[in-house]
Amino acid sequence: MILLTRLNGPVFALNPDLVERADCTPDTVITLVDGTKYVVTESLADFVALIRDYRASVVAEAQCLVHNPPPDAGGEAPHQPRPLGDSDGPDRSGTDNVVPLYRRER
Repeated sequence: MILLTRLNGPVFALNPDLVERADCTPDTVITLVDGTKYVVTESLADFVALIRDYRASVVAEAQCLVHNPPPDAGGEAPHQPRPLGDSDGPDRSGTDNVVPLYRRER
């Protein structure tokens, strides 16, 4: 979450994964994927920098956890998914596990 300031003063936290666009009219207007709009005091450049810094910190934390697992993790390596077609797992060749996909008309 990133912290932003509304024009009237209160600070709020925003999930940057929900941002669809940011516009720089005289004020910075943030539009979320659901259409909600927020007008904030931060400039567009500052807003983009906040998102970049937030995402960089998430990646850095993940790298730190991979190389230095927390003590309660037992020192085990993170779970790695098996490649498709691994034969030592349950039989998934039946059609009961198949989900039909349909093309959307646009």
